[in-house]
Amino acid sequence: MREQFLVEVTDTTAEDMVAAGMDHRTALLELNGWLTAWIETEYHRRIHTETGQAPLDRWDAGWARLGRTAAMPTSEDLTEAFLWSEYRMVTKTATVSLHGNTFEVDAALVGRKVELVFSPFDMETVEVRYRNVSHGKALPHNITRHVHPKARPETPEPAVMPATGIDYLELTERTHHQQLRADRRIGYDALFGDRQGHGEGESGDEVAEQLSITDIAGQSGASA
Repeated sequence: MREQFLVEVTDTTAEDMVAAGMDHRTALLELNGWLTAWIETEYHRRIHTETGQAPLDRWDAGWARLGRTAAMPTSEDLTEAFLWSEYRMVTKTATVSLHGNTFEVDAALVGRKVELVFSPFDMETVEVRYRNVSHGKALPHNITRHVHPKARPETPEPAVMPATGIDYLELTERTHHQQLRADRRIGYDALFGDRQGHGEGESGDEVAEQLSITDIAGQSGASA
């Protein structure tokens, strides 16, 4: 997002918006419109380098695999997802060493290669697993390191990407709106369809079944 979307968004102050005759609501709608268009037109359809799938295809595959039913992870599942692990051979004295720290483990594991599971920011607490079966917590014997050497709690700010000079977001928004007209899906561009001619075709008509922000504002005022 930072390199493909945010780089195209110009920093704007309140004074800039006043000079352009734009209020905060219109500016937010415009930003949301650009973001929605970029996500649905570019991000969802581009192959991800790590997964080898487009995000939308990966979502559809996972959704189908779960029987099209939402599956909420438990707190334990979330914790497990962020744990690290390394393998070590248990010594004759039933100990293992992990980055300078020494732990005592179950004597039944002597001579076996076990998996040590831990948080990279808490090297004192280590779970021992053998063949995917937990053997409880290792007993700290000598602790000299509390954080994994490769753990990085803070990510440095990346270099600012130069703007391309092309109105990429405007082009993406137009493409997105054309896709909505083609497959007649309901999209968020309805929220900004009537601003300054954006989201309208040559005839000025709106996408079928979509509600303009003017209609929404009118309804809100009436209900108030």
